[in-house]
Amino acid sequence: MLKILIGQIKQYKRDTILTPLFMVGEVLMEVMIPFITARIIDRGITAGSMENIVRYGGLMVVMAFASLFFGVMSGRCAASASTGFACNLRETMYEKIQTFSFSNIDRFSTAGLVTRLTTDVTNLQNAFQMIIRIAVRAPLTLVTSVVMCLIISPRISLIFLVAVVVLAIVIVVIMKTAMSLFRATFDKYDSLNESVQENVTGIRVVKAFVREDYENNRFNTAAENLYKMFVKAESIVVANFPIMMCIVNGCILAISWFGARMITSGTLTTGNLTSLFSYVMSVLMSLMMLSMIFVMITMSTASAERIAEVLTEVPDIQNPENPVMEVKDGEIEFRETCFAYAGVEDTNGNGIGDETLDHISLKIRSGETVGIIGPTGCGKTTLVSLISRLYDVSWGSVLVGGRDVREYDVKVLRDAVSVVLQKNELFSGTILDNLRWGNENATLEECQEVCRLACADEFISEMPDGYETRIEQGGNNVSGGQKQRLCIARALLKKPKILILDDSTSACDTATDAKIREAFATRIPNTTKLIIAQRISSVQNADRIIVMEEGRVVGFDTHENLLKTNEIYSEIYETQTKGGGDFDEPGAN
Repeated sequence: MLKILIGQIKQYKRDTILTPLFMVGEVLMEVMIPFITARIIDRGITAGSMENIVRYGGLMVVMAFASLFFGVMSGRCAASASTGFACNLRETMYEKIQTFSFSNIDRFSTAGLVTRLTTDVTNLQNAFQMIIRIAVRAPLTLVTSVVMCLIISPRISLIFLVAVVVLAIVIVVIMKTAMSLFRATFDKYDSLNESVQENVTGIRVVKAFVREDYENNRFNTAAENLYKMFVKAESIVVANFPIMMCIVNGCILAISWFGARMITSGTLTTGNLTSLFSYVMSVLMSLMMLSMIFVMITMSTASAERIAEVLTEVPDIQNPENPVMEVKDGEIEFRETCFAYAGVEDTNGNGIGDETLDHISLKIRSGETVGIIGPTGCGKTTLVSLISRLYDVSWGSVLVGGRDVREYDVKVLRDAVSVVLQKNELFSGTILDNLRWGNENATLEECQEVCRLACADEFISEMPDGYETRIEQGGNNVSGGQKQRLCIARALLKKPKILILDDSTSACDTATDAKIREAFATRIPNTTKLIIAQRISSVQNADRIIVMEEGRVVGFDTHENLLKTNEIYSEIYETQTKGGGDFDEPGAN
């Protein structure tokens, strides 16, 4: 883990090295100042020598300015190194997340990844800055101050050496207890971020159903859980400070007592006792800083582990060693294809449970239009997700253009397969910007052409800025039907060999849906088209129709033949054409 994280320093190695070097200079200057102060008292003030006061005073001023310079430079380098380290971490994590398959993202959850990119990286940034500054300053100050104390009075030095041992034991016990609590705390951050993300994303639904109070309670619960965990962890950590202050005050009293007796006996000077107080305070403050470092490291260790999990995660879907770089055509074949989201394997060849695909075998000709219909949760979306390797099969195989999809370069395969998912997403920017996700080099004329095919040109032309109209985040300034048509146009701009529409015209009226299907039939006849729909009218003119139920294909034929031979399809047809209800209702099929 440490090696992975250190590798993210990259171009900020210089600042990372300079920070502790400047810090060494600052500490050495600070440690020498009390020593010079003792000389001013003993050889200047007590001896009545103005010359020594001026000489040692001038030296102290030079050291103070040198300490200031080293401190400022150390701070600047530390800020550059830590923020650069955090920036590299976020960029590397984000790039790694882009390589994840859907199954990888499912394992972490969206909220969990957001927490890692924000809160966890910030914790690590703060810890890194503290390590290269305070973690150098504190032990160096501790060691040099102890050395100076031993030089001045070995006997008195024994007092705080005992205190150092006691404090070290206290710090170890406290940090060990707090570590596990801080790890648990960051899991609570995931729940909090999940609540915020869902609420903000679905704010229109929340308001439409007047669920503000429910969402507030949900958020408050997550915030309260986070509060309780932090209070519990911090309560243990803060016990360190009163214990430390008690020991500090005890040391000062003991040194005052023994120091005063040594002065009266002539074995210690007033100046040396004054400098001893300064060094003892430096030693004990260094210990306090070290305890703060341990607290920060304790918190950041949990964050570091979570970040390392992302950086070391192996994408489930990767390119083969010698990938096929061309998709011949849009032919699709499923051979004994099985899939389980949880990765459950069936060694006996039996069914593999709910929300899975169970031994599906079928072949779709290139250029064919195929409808897919069936109840919610029967595996329609899962089936088409395997074609472009958004997921990989659990066993069996999926072929595109006569080759197993796992033999293709992933980018080549996905460029040949355009998918308009169930949940349509538009991004901040103009309509043209969104369309060019399909082809970044597309001309305005090409964009207009695909918009005409998707029946989107008619509403774009009515907008004041036409194709330069700005889309708000999430496409909130266009209707559901307009968003669907823009997403279809974007998919067409890739000029794919296979086009998959996952219930992508559900928000369009029946006339618009019919126009889109007619345009597909006449303008892109060589493209294989898979249309998932809830409405029979959206698929009945397809060349063939797949009927699914509980992860199985229970029918694959033309509309006319299915009406005669497939009971499930005929019941769906009767239900919809006679207005008897929704075929997803229990008992409808």
